[in-house]
Amino acid sequence: MTDAPRLEADQPAASLLPPPRPSLYDRFTARVAADPRAQRLYRWLGPALVVLLAAVLRLWNLGAAHDLMNQFDETYYVKDAWSMLHLGYEGSWPSDANASFLAGDPNVFTANPSFVVHPPLGKWIIGLGMLVFGPDSGWGWRITTALLGTASVLLLMLIAKRLTRSTTFAVVAGLLMAVDGLAISMSRIALLDTSLTFFVLLAFLFVLRDREHTMARIAATVAARHDGDEPPSWGPLLWNRPWIIAAGAALGAASAVKWSGAWVLAGLGVYLVVTDALARRRAGVLFWPTDAVRQGLATFVLFVPVAVVVYVASWTGWLVTDGGYDRDSGGNALESLWLYHEAMYRSSSQITAGHTYASPAWQWPLLLRPTGVYWHHDALGVNGCDAANGCAQVISTIPNPLIWYAGVAAVLYLAYRFVVVRDWRYALVLTGVAVTYVPWLFLPTRTVFQFYTVLILPFMLLALTFALKDIAGPPGAPVHRRLTGQRLVLVFLGVALALSAFWYPVISAMNVTYDFWHLHAWMTSWI
Repeated sequence: MTDAPRLEADQPAASLLPPPRPSLYDRFTARVAADPRAQRLYRWLGPALVVLLAAVLRLWNLGAAHDLMNQFDETYYVKDAWSMLHLGYEGSWPSDANASFLAGDPNVFTANPSFVVHPPLGKWIIGLGMLVFGPDSGWGWRITTALLGTASVLLLMLIAKRLTRSTTFAVVAGLLMAVDGLAISMSRIALLDTSLTFFVLLAFLFVLRDREHTMARIAATVAARHDGDEPPSWGPLLWNRPWIIAAGAALGAASAVKWSGAWVLAGLGVYLVVTDALARRRAGVLFWPTDAVRQGLATFVLFVPVAVVVYVASWTGWLVTDGGYDRDSGGNALESLWLYHEAMYRSSSQITAGHTYASPAWQWPLLLRPTGVYWHHDALGVNGCDAANGCAQVISTIPNPLIWYAGVAAVLYLAYRFVVVRDWRYALVLTGVAVTYVPWLFLPTRTVFQFYTVLILPFMLLALTFALKDIAGPPGAPVHRRLTGQRLVLVFLGVALALSAFWYPVISAMNVTYDFWHLHAWMTSWI
């Protein structure tokens, strides 16, 4: 029998151990990177599966709640949309209109105009669904919102892919939005906020596309203008920026859904001017502040007028007919439209009445008062209910609690990282959070609701995606660091998916027992 090999005195025992094996994910990505066909398949298949999941969760049993949500504005938007299809403007309805509408007789509106406080585009979008599928069920008046909610998941993945430069983490971002309760529930009711979210995400994607072209053009043009070691006094004045025009059009559409889209228009406009100024400074332009002002004026011309044109165009039905509210209050149609907007502003600024589900903006990060938009209860023996405490159908717009609180923490983390590394990608995400959240803090007396945060959610998820990517570890990190980080990310995603499955019945109007619904009341304010 031979003796076991002996260690030399200066030879560590660890050196005889086999090197740690890369994680399953790292081995998979290495194989994909080595095969161009596999790369193409992965780039398309991963996002496609997420979009399919998002569609199923938003479209399944979409008409389950055969009701117009009286406590919230679905009751107004659906009927406004239907009358707009026939009149071109919002008509008025009798007091018993909901019962008639739900009974299959929706044509009880009158030609008398109704005063509204939101622009028309979101209602035209709702009306398009009823034009195709009819007004007989929730399928008709909710389908377009559900489709735009699904499309928003795709847009988020396109944005995340450009920011993280990773198909995997683009899929992670999309998956988190696909299964989140807030995003799902707001896609399953005919409110305006999901349409608003779609157009805002579209604008951010267009701004990203513009950056991909503009930053390189500025650097190359300035470099070509150097006279030896002498930097140029001025940089290029860029007018050929079609993506900025497209972003302005998208934000004009967003503002034509809800006026809060104008906050995004203003915030992204500032972002464009600042990023142009920093690009000129980095390139070495001598008079870069003045140069940035000059380019800023050009950017304004490209960005804002098209938004105004799209916004005004959304009022075409009101402009080309004679019966709309305040239609003849001015000397001409546009003056009348301006006077109508003054009335809309006065009315919306005075919405301060109390509401059971009101939640001021400072509460939103804490998730203290999520919104219940639909509640139906059957006692034992009614409609087949066999539960002692009765059965319920519920639509709560509560987000996945783990994803939400992790997203809030991730925004704070990203703000810290931006201070440390000054990464432009972090700046864009933080800009998205700021323009969709901060303005509400300046309206402390306004009656607002937690579900407004569906517009903030995509940017929180981008911040969370960056945080998860950092946890997973950079590609050059030691194997044990990658293994540990990736396992933590997988555990997080697994728990998040389990919670989403747990919450899905009470965000989709599934028939459940009252006791099951009560299991979700983790805070008393959640009921």
